[in-house]
Amino acid sequence: MSDKKDTNEEVNTTEVDSEVVEDTTTDVEGSEKSKDDSKLAKQSKYFRTAKGKRRATQQVPRGRAYIQSSVNNTIITITDQNGNVLTWASAGNCGFKGPKKSTPYAAGKVAEKVAEKAEKYGVKELSVFASGIGSGRDSAVRSLNSQGFNIVSIKETTPVPHNGCRSRRPRRV
Repeated sequence: MSDKKDTNEEVNTTEVDSEVVEDTTTDVEGSEKSKDDSKLAKQSKYFRTAKGKRRATQQVPRGRAYIQSSVNNTIITITDQNGNVLTWASAGNCGFKGPKKSTPYAAGKVAEKVAEKAEKYGVKELSVFASGIGSGRDSAVRSLNSQGFNIVSIKETTPVPHNGCRSRRPRRV
């Protein structure tokens, strides 16, 4: 019997100035992979431009729009089908301050800004998930529709308690 173990290793050998160089990387489990495989795994969906800004390289034809409309603000997030965030915007992000953030006009502007960012990813169809009790939900959905997106479905996802926690006392005016 021999003392050597049979191992299945991928080894990338290259000759540089009559030297043999082996390029291997060790995985978390202890298995070795070549550097070419690890470079392919680390490839990102972005690449940096000259000024350092990221530019999208992936094309996502179908996405999801999550509209969170609270009493004070409206936040819209565009994701792909797996839930990975592509872009987002809020009324405060668009330059609205104070009580102006909670208006339907601000929600429409947020939807326009998100639509402009989502066009870079090639998003054509959206499934809309609206949650919250704010006044910006309807105007945000209308604005997304007017921006040229094909709205596939609209789903209300506002959480409703089934007699859970005791609610706050009513205000006496």
